[in-house]
Amino acid sequence: MSLVQGDSAVLRPEENDIQKLLACNVHVGTRNLSSAMDRYSCGRHKDGVHLINLHMTWEKLMLAARCIVAIENPEDVVAISAREYGQRAVLKFATYTGAQSMAGRFCPGSFTNQLQKKFMQPRLIIVTDPRTDHQAISEAAYVNIPIIALCDTDSPLERVDLAIPCNNRNKHSIGMMYWLLAREVQRMRSAIPRTLPWDVAVDLFFYRDPEAPKKEAEEEAKPDESRPVVTGGAAEGDKWEADDEWGS
Repeated sequence: MSLVQGDSAVLRPEENDIQKLLACNVHVGTRNLSSAMDRYSCGRHKDGVHLINLHMTWEKLMLAARCIVAIENPEDVVAISAREYGQRAVLKFATYTGAQSMAGRFCPGSFTNQLQKKFMQPRLIIVTDPRTDHQAISEAAYVNIPIIALCDTDSPLERVDLAIPCNNRNKHSIGMMYWLLAREVQRMRSAIPRTLPWDVAVDLFFYRDPEAPKKEAEEEAKPDESRPVVTGGAAEGDKWEADDEWGS
């Protein structure tokens, strides 16, 4: 196992952390592998899917947390996600770390056009996918803003300063990565103790279908079709009994 810089035992992953990464399929990549992401791959499954080295994922995660903590004003950090699965995660990450978030379509000129209503000048940005967030990466590169990105095995690394290798297509994987990053930022800021588990559930970072509550309510409102519906059973029974009496 490769260690983080400084060989610090405090920043080494616990067994529970590795189990969480495996449970959320953070190590599962894609069938394609770019030359820039080749060093983060540790093998290939029999169905052709490349596997990501979780030790390098953890090292990059710790380095990203250090970079975020180095920013004095937390609002100078912006988490961005145009991908639907990562929008809830960036909102929660911003809530617990004090950063800003941009969920949904990135408005062109947000970093370069001062006439924009939502113009901002961050000192660091975090993107969920270098492909879907390419506009934010391009503008950040124009104004020399460092870029941290969650990168899959086929992600391009042009203009990305710090790549965190992980599965950035799975909603559970994205939520887990932002949860771990927020937890480590809080720990490095001494906001929460490292000896105790974080009381924030990782489920809050997972994507939820906005139509799911409505569908569940509709299913509960439907009648139970497994039970037979009896209509007029007592009246029909009385009729048969009357016919039997006349026949006798």
